[in-house]
Amino acid sequence: MSELSNFTGRAIATWFGSGLLPKAPGTWGSLAALPFAWVIADVGGPLWLAAATVAVYGVGTWATAVFLRTTDDPDPGPVVVDEVAGMWMTLILVPVDPLIYAFGFIAFRIADIFKPWPASWADSHIKGANGVMLDDVLAAIYSALATWIFAMWMV
Repeated sequence: MSELSNFTGRAIATWFGSGLLPKAPGTWGSLAALPFAWVIADVGGPLWLAAATVAVYGVGTWATAVFLRTTDDPDPGPVVVDEVAGMWMTLILVPVDPLIYAFGFIAFRIADIFKPWPASWADSHIKGANGVMLDDVLAAIYSALATWIFAMWMV
């Protein structure tokens, strides 16, 4: 693997270094995902955010595999591109709004930490880059539903 490919994979896996910040890298990664989601959804609406989520999931799986080659840890803390995919998925169906995005952030962090089924199953049974990415997307089903309900209540 080339140095550029390795550097690029690590940069994406850590979401441009946000996963390297001290304490709670998943929270930093989720927070760093928000401005990107805001711009994507504001410019292109929910379809663009959905497409971007699919793209970041695919690219993130590759980047996570690159990162995993450098460690024995099956789910290293600095890898936060999975949080980006989950955070964006949480926000697909809601309007761009600071309060709704803040709620989505909190809802996703709760779902990601507690990993309700099937996220907990994926976390313990699916290994490698796919496992790292999949459990967050499955947890995001719960946070997306909660955020959508909150957004509808706000209207």
